[in-house]
Amino acid sequence: MSEEILESAIELFRSGDLAGAVAELEAKAKSHSDVAIVHHTFAEFANMLNTEEQDDVVPGGKIMMSYKKAMQLDEENVEFIADFASFALECRRVPVAVKEFQRYAKKLEIEDIPVDDILYQASRNLVDAIEVMDPSRKASTVQPWLKQALLWAVGGLGFSVEEAIEVLGSED
Repeated sequence: MSEEILESAIELFRSGDLAGAVAELEAKAKSHSDVAIVHHTFAEFANMLNTEEQDDVVPGGKIMMSYKKAMQLDEENVEFIADFASFALECRRVPVAVKEFQRYAKKLEIEDIPVDDILYQASRNLVDAIEVMDPSRKASTVQPWLKQALLWAVGGLGFSVEEAIEVLGSED
C-alpha cells in the first residue's frame, strides 16, 4: 500500500525532478497523514533538495517535524531514528542528535546487533560538530558527547572498550 502511495514521487525522483518529488510528497503527507513512510521520504527528499540547492528550499524545522511524525507513527523503525539523528547532527542540534543516536544504539543492543556503520559515521560527524563548537574539545558541555563518539567509534571497529584499552596500552 505505501509503495503505491510513494510511486509517483519516486518516479519524479528517478527522472531527476527532485523538487517535483518533494512537492508531490508534501501533498501526499497531507492526504496520508497516518503513513509513516510518506513523512520519512518527504524529509529525506527535502533534505536532499536543500543539499543540492545549497539553500533552505524546505525549512529545516519542517523537515525535522516530518522525521518526528514518521517516528511517532512507527516507533520501532530504527532507520527513521538514525535518519532523524543524522539530520539533527547536520543541523548542529547536537543534544537532540546524541539522544536519538543513543536511542538507536539501545534498540540495536536490544536486538543483539553490534555497533554498526551508522553509529561509526555518527561518531565522526559528532566529533566534527564538537570541533566547530569547541576546537579545543575541552569544554565540560562537550565532554559527554566526545566520550559517546569515542564509544561508538571503538564499537564500530569491532572492539569493546576494554579490548581497545588493552590494544592501545600494549607495547607491541
